[in-house]
Amino acid sequence: MKEKLRIIIEDNTSPKGKVFDYFIQVLILLSLIAFTIETLPNNSVKTDNFLNWFELICIIIFSIEYLMRIFVAKKPFKYIFSFYGIIDFLSIFPFYLRGAYDLRALRAFRIFRIFRALKLIRYNKALNRFHIAAKIVKEEIILFLIITSIFIFLASAGIYFFENEAQPDIFTSVIHSGWWAVVTLTTVGYGDVYPITVGGKIFTFFILLIGVGIVTIPAGLVASALSKAREIEKDNNKKHK
Repeated sequence: MKEKLRIIIEDNTSPKGKVFDYFIQVLILLSLIAFTIETLPNNSVKTDNFLNWFELICIIIFSIEYLMRIFVAKKPFKYIFSFYGIIDFLSIFPFYLRGAYDLRALRAFRIFRIFRALKLIRYNKALNRFHIAAKIVKEEIILFLIITSIFIFLASAGIYFFENEAQPDIFTSVIHSGWWAVVTLTTVGYGDVYPITVGGKIFTFFILLIGVGIVTIPAGLVASALSKAREIEKDNNKKHK
């Protein structure tokens, strides 16, 4: 029985596995649509009741799915603490938390229902390449984040030095200047915080040039890693054949 369930739940190449996958996918999408409709301000009592009943049905099915995945997993704890296991748990636990405690503050946990959207990742084969690509460029991405953090600090300190006297309310400290550094290095530039001194403008020009590189480097790393991921996927398919 356990092996049959494993084929249905984990093997999406089998006929029953495909039906199970499609059913869960449709249910996730419907639950997200219901969640969106639930946020409308002028819903009727009938609509709210229907949405509550539908949410209950979704929770029951997702809970059964979660328990079955634990049951069929060769290493249950590995699944529970895996990315997909955590997402599956977050998509259902707020409902039970709400039932256990009648506290308004716990309504905040309902935000975790949006994590059901991430459940769809499991059912997309193409997205598996991103998982492989992430492993390939993990060290490069970590190094990139460290370098980016250093640049953000340097940019924050630099603009503070140039602009603090001219705009003490905006560039109050290096920490307050961090927002400007982030939006400038990422080339977003909302325009809510900007330099007015000559030195600050010149400094901003060089930071913008650096920001262009910061934006393009991850794109190049991911593109290269995805290319390698496709090659790995092709090699694995050939081996299975």
